[in-house]
Amino acid sequence: MIEVKDIYKSFSGNDVLKGISGKFEEGVTNLIIGGSGSGKTTLLKCMVGLHQPDSGSVLYDGRDFTPMTYEQRIEVRKEIGMLFQGSALFDSMTVEDNIMFPLNMFTDQTRKEKIERVNFCLERVNLAGKNKLFPAELSGGMKKRVGIARAISMNPKYLFCDEPNSGLDPKTSIVIDELIQELTEEFKTTTIVVTHDMNSVMGIGDYILFL
Repeated sequence: MIEVKDIYKSFSGNDVLKGISGKFEEGVTNLIIGGSGSGKTTLLKCMVGLHQPDSGSVLYDGRDFTPMTYEQRIEVRKEIGMLFQGSALFDSMTVEDNIMFPLNMFTDQTRKEKIERVNFCLERVNLAGKNKLFPAELSGGMKKRVGIARAISMNPKYLFCDEPNSGLDPKTSIVIDELIQELTEEFKTTTIVVTHDMNSVMGIGDYILFL
């Protein structure tokens, strides 16, 4: 479980987050929704340490993330998978190398073990055999699925998804929503989805934090 307690964050005197509190449960899909400029992505960035809150706490299963040292945060981040709004794939890398990137950074697995994990993740997102393709050869929905495969490559306890349906057609959006929900239930992750898509809210939202 992840808990945020009384989070405040401002930029140049503009208050974006004003005392936000909430709990995000394990094994379910937790949604953060709100109007444009309400601070959805800012809250997510505070939760993963890309922004430091002005005050308040972020707790990962009781561990207070906000006062941690850089080294301590790295250990927590190894438990986090992240699906970025634009997928954020490396254009010069193949699908395989994109998914393997966090494994190369944070594990001492053999190359054979890494390839096996990549293949498992690709199969799980219905992209088996696409290892050697480059991002330019993928559709928008396929890029999202590769992003999800990379996000689960480290078998994370926590999965963050920033606007996973951004730029997708309605049919593909449903596929991505269902995939996120399936993975959450299968791996018992604490999943947090930032979205403005009301179809996602109605379709996969177990718990909702409205900003």
